[in-house]
Amino acid sequence: MANPLDPEMFDPICPSSAMPIQIGDKWTGMVVLCLEEGPRRFTELRVPLGGVTPKVLTQTLRAMERDGLLTRTAYDENPPRVEYELTELGRSLFSLIAAARAWSRDHLPALLAARAAHESAPAAPRLLRRSPPSGPGR
Repeated sequence: MANPLDPEMFDPICPSSAMPIQIGDKWTGMVVLCLEEGPRRFTELRVPLGGVTPKVLTQTLRAMERDGLLTRTAYDENPPRVEYELTELGRSLFSLIAAARAWSRDHLPALLAARAAHESAPAAPRLLRRSPPSGPGR
C-alpha cells in the first residue's frame, strides 16, 4: 500500500492533476447538464445555475473551452451573439455525472448526518506534533 505522505504520490505529471472536474468544483458538472439539450447563450446558462456570478461562470466556461469540453461560437450579428455547446469530449462526462448523482442519492443522508454530528460535537483540542529530530545520530 502506498504511503499517503509520500511526496511522489502527488507528482505534478500525474494524470489526475489534469482532470477537468475537480472534487469540489461546483459549476462544471452543472454547466455540462445545462448544455445537454444543445447550445445555449451565456444568459441562458445563468438562469438555471442561479447563484453563479458572471465572473465565475466566465471562468468556468473558459476552463471548459480550454479543456476541449465545449465550443464557443461568436456570431457576427448586431447585437453580438455567443453560444456554448458541448463537444463529444464534454458529452462523455454524462456517465460520470450520472454516477456521482447516483452516489449522492444513495449516500447524501449519511453524509449530512455526519456533518451535523461533527458540527454539534464539542471542539476537540488540536494536538501539536513535534518534528522528528534531524541531523546526525538520528
